[in-house]
Amino acid sequence: MGQNQKTVKPASNYPIRLFKGILMAVALGGFLYWGFFFLRDSELPKVFTTMFAIVWGVGGMTMIYVVMNWLAENLLPTNLRHRVLPYVFLLPAMLLLLWFLVIPTLRTLVMSFSNKNNTEFIGFANYIAVFTERLMLEAFRNNLLWIMIGTTACIVFGLLVAVLADRSSFENIAKAIIFMPMAISFVGAGVIWKFVFLYEPAGEVQRGLLNAIWVGLGGQPQAWLQMIQPWNNLFLIMVAVWIQTGYAMVIFSSAIKSVPEEILEAARIDGATEIQAFFRITIPVIKNTIITVTTTIVIFMLKIFDVVIIMTGGQYGTEVIATQFYRQFFTNRNQGYGAAISIVLLIAVLPVMIYNLREFGKQETFR
Repeated sequence: MGQNQKTVKPASNYPIRLFKGILMAVALGGFLYWGFFFLRDSELPKVFTTMFAIVWGVGGMTMIYVVMNWLAENLLPTNLRHRVLPYVFLLPAMLLLLWFLVIPTLRTLVMSFSNKNNTEFIGFANYIAVFTERLMLEAFRNNLLWIMIGTTACIVFGLLVAVLADRSSFENIAKAIIFMPMAISFVGAGVIWKFVFLYEPAGEVQRGLLNAIWVGLGGQPQAWLQMIQPWNNLFLIMVAVWIQTGYAMVIFSSAIKSVPEEILEAARIDGATEIQAFFRITIPVIKNTIITVTTTIVIFMLKIFDVVIIMTGGQYGTEVIATQFYRQFFTNRNQGYGAAISIVLLIAVLPVMIYNLREFGKQETFR
């Protein structure tokens, strides 16, 4: 009791604490406000401006938490303090989320009902165009290909590599090699594979790896990325599979290691083969992990942009939803139509994200 009494702040000091809290909040707000305009108008060398931005940004965010925590600890009654404190640390993140995600989404939604220059309300005309124009229908078809073929291939190869690597004597090396593409940006991967599929006319030196091999085997050079649909889309999907298989492998490998060895050993004693034990024991045990990885890769495939824009620019029947949005909004300057495409993409991704979050919530780690 004596220790608890020591922590109680005297009521007579409350006006002083309140004044101190207001002073701290005003000083912090003034520092952040001044820093913003200083960075905007600064003519100092870039290195000094960058250093100040780091100190201002990181230090400012730290001080926001410190000041808000002090205000809650010193100005709120004990019974209210414990309820408010968690939101003290969530509030800055929620405000950033509101400013950079919620408000832009609402503005985009409003914009999607306007004309090209956002000067006239045109109702659902943009959405009707999204679901009737040829290029958008082509983009929807291609995204379905990316989801069905790309996601399936990532899951299958990720599981296969995880199982085989766990049983090999060079597990770490094998996993490092498979995971290595994850360290490459999607733009970098697109550039690498564009050189792999590079086409030179017959009789010239083939700089593209695939055509060099093909010509070396006696064939004629092929413009692989300009081939008849959907083969060129499959080559693009191959790049995404190359990148994402390492991610799936790492997650699956961790899940497989958590399967109780006693259960697998009991199944082998009962006469089950390795394949039967895998499909009847391992797969059911890691089912939630498979679902989580699948939904994550589905979201990635729905939003695919970098690989397509770098390798084909969306030409030759390889348009996807994201490249159409980019083309309409930034190239054609049709802001209303581009906004409608982005809202459609958001609606397509949203159910998968909600399902994924629900699965996260069911896992013991997040309780």
